[in-house]
Amino acid sequence: MADTTLPPQYADDEYDDAFELEQRIAERRRRFTATIDTYLVLTVGVLVAIGLMMVWSTTFFWSEPQSAIFMQQVRNAVIGFILMTVLTIIDYRVWRRLAIPMMGVVIVALFGLLVLPGVQARFGAKRAYFDGAVQPSESAMLAVIIYMAAWLSSKQSKIRYLTYGLLPFALLVGTIAGLIVLEPDLSTAALICLTAAIMFFLAGADWIQLGITALGFGGVGFLAVTQLDYARARLQSFLDLLRDPIQAQAAHAQAVIIAFLNGGLGGVGLGQSYQKFFNLSTPHTDAIFAVIGEELGLIGCALVVALYVVLLIRGFRIARNAPDLFGALLAAGVTVSIVLEALFNVAVMASAVPFVGVPLPFISFGGSSLVSAMASIGLLLSVSRATVKQATPTRKTNETLNLPGVRGPITRVRQRPVEDS
Repeated sequence: MADTTLPPQYADDEYDDAFELEQRIAERRRRFTATIDTYLVLTVGVLVAIGLMMVWSTTFFWSEPQSAIFMQQVRNAVIGFILMTVLTIIDYRVWRRLAIPMMGVVIVALFGLLVLPGVQARFGAKRAYFDGAVQPSESAMLAVIIYMAAWLSSKQSKIRYLTYGLLPFALLVGTIAGLIVLEPDLSTAALICLTAAIMFFLAGADWIQLGITALGFGGVGFLAVTQLDYARARLQSFLDLLRDPIQAQAAHAQAVIIAFLNGGLGGVGLGQSYQKFFNLSTPHTDAIFAVIGEELGLIGCALVVALYVVLLIRGFRIARNAPDLFGALLAAGVTVSIVLEALFNVAVMASAVPFVGVPLPFISFGGSSLVSAMASIGLLLSVSRATVKQATPTRKTNETLNLPGVRGPITRVRQRPVEDS
């Protein structure tokens, strides 16, 4: 009797389907990684790694347990990485439609700091919710950049007119900056004003508008400095330091100078800083660059500054090649905000400007600062991905040229667009 048992059906088909699915997933991964700006990602990764290393170095001797503050920063870095990845995948054009609601949320959050009874003041200022965990001013910078990019790209040449350009610009930026000044937080307000003014210039504002903007912001800043006691004291301390660095009543600035002098060229060694133990009041936040200078020396400081220069170059390259004006302004605004914040921090540590409480992006301890900075990089990578996707694919071709008077043919390689088949 013949065996009528049939073999399993569609075994080959199931294997082929699984193989094709794996191939599609692998191809999708390759396409994703091919659109990522590798240099930018590596630059940010090195900055975050240096930040984690320095947070441990500046907190292990006073946090309880030793790794408590360090693990908080690790958690912040993980959250920031996840948010950066999500924003990289999402098309940046989505945020153009959400610019107005985002600005509304930020204004309400900033106003709530001033009026809600449950907000606790820390060091004489109301700047954060949940016992310092969430600072709306950090998110305000990103919201202003997105809104400015959307608004400026929609107006284009009309921004040269007073009613379309300068007045709405001054009203918007003045409202946000004013709420932040009332916390009070002059440094963050100044950074927002500078970033918005640079975006205004890149969008096509004329020099008259920029001059009026500079005078307006400068006048308001002068009034704020003269009216706020802590700002006036810092300015006086800075002027005293310029006159006589030794006799000036500027203990923090003097400790920073000593830290750099101790570090020299190669530093005293990781974890071996003396100033962080006794004389620097905020070694893990605003003064972390001084600890880098003492422990890693001039070489370590130069490395950190070089990484920010690379970030600046990559950011402006992404802005220049962006598919549309909104993407260009968004990328430029994000890049300018990060580099300006780093520049302010380094300038304060070098005693080139009065002391302001500005963190060093990606390096200083702080959840709001690190997460906001990495979210900004996610937007930058999203613009970069859109540019690569819209680029015309090319392939290498060999060309042979026979030129008169030249013995033998000349061979060269050129990139040519791939023709549609």
